[in-house]
Amino acid sequence: MKRVCVFCGSSAGERPVYAQAARELGRVLAERGIGMVYGGGNVGLMGIAADAALAAGGEVIGVIPKALRDREIAHPRLTKLHVVGSMHERKALMSDLSDGFIAMPGGFGTLDEFMEVLTWAQLGIHRKPCGLLNVDNFFAPLLTLLDRAVADRFLRPQHRALVLVASKSEELLDRMAAMRTPVVDRWLDRGMR
Repeated sequence: MKRVCVFCGSSAGERPVYAQAARELGRVLAERGIGMVYGGGNVGLMGIAADAALAAGGEVIGVIPKALRDREIAHPRLTKLHVVGSMHERKALMSDLSDGFIAMPGGFGTLDEFMEVLTWAQLGIHRKPCGLLNVDNFFAPLLTLLDRAVADRFLRPQHRALVLVASKSEELLDRMAAMRTPVVDRWLDRGMR
C-alpha cells in the first residue's frame, strides 16, 4: 500500500485514548512509508493524526471542500491540500488517491465515508482493504449490527468479511496488507423474500 485514507473525527473525543491512537496511526503510517490521505482538517483526530505523520516525516494529503475549508480549519502544513467543490468530490478523490481505508472513532461523517467505500468494495467498484481501528472498543455496536445483518440475511458473510478490525495500528495495517479482497459474483440473494 502506497497510501491509506484515514476517516476520523473532527473532534478529539472525550477520552485521551482516541488522541493517543490518532498519533500512533500517523506515526506508524510514516514509519512504514505509507502516505496518509484524509479530510484536510487541522482539528480533532484529523489534525492529530496528520501532525503525527508529518512529524515522523510522512506524506500527508488533505482533501477538503471549499465550504468546510474555514469551518474545519484546513491544515496549513500538508504535503498537498486539494480543495474541492463538494463532499462527493472529496470522497471520490480520497478514494482515487488511496490504496486502502481506515476508520477511527468519529461521528456521522466518519461513518458515512467508511460505509461508502465499504459498499464500493461490496459492489466490486474497488478491491481495496477497509479497516476499523477499534480504539477502546468504539466500533463494537457497529460490529454487532453487521453480524445481525448477516444473521438476518441482509448481508452476505463474504461481505461482512470485508471489514477488517484491530485495536492497534500496526496489527490493522498488517491485516490490510495481507488482505486479498474476494470477488463475489452475486451480492444479492434473489431467492430471499
